[in-house]
Amino acid sequence: MEFKYKNMKFKIVKDFKECFNEEAFIERYAHVLDKYDVIVGDISAEMLRLKGFYNDNTKVETEFKYKNIKKYLRNSCAYECPHYIVKRVKK
Repeated sequence: MEFKYKNMKFKIVKDFKECFNEEAFIERYAHVLDKYDVIVGDISAEMLRLKGFYNDNTKVETEFKYKNIKKYLRNSCAYECPHYIVKRVKK
């Protein structure tokens, strides 16, 4: 599924426990996330948290790369929490 927000297009690449809610994403989205290629949304205690990551080929520290998302979910999120991954679609 794809959706648009502002002038950006996103594609949902994972929706664990079918938790994605476009309204909640838009409400929680902050302009600091504009620089990221991938955004992870996780829900704990009925609160949505968004975290940005870069594509693996971007020159940044490993903890901010796409390949580190599993580690982030394991170490920073509640066990088996509902979460989703959206990827920015380049024009």
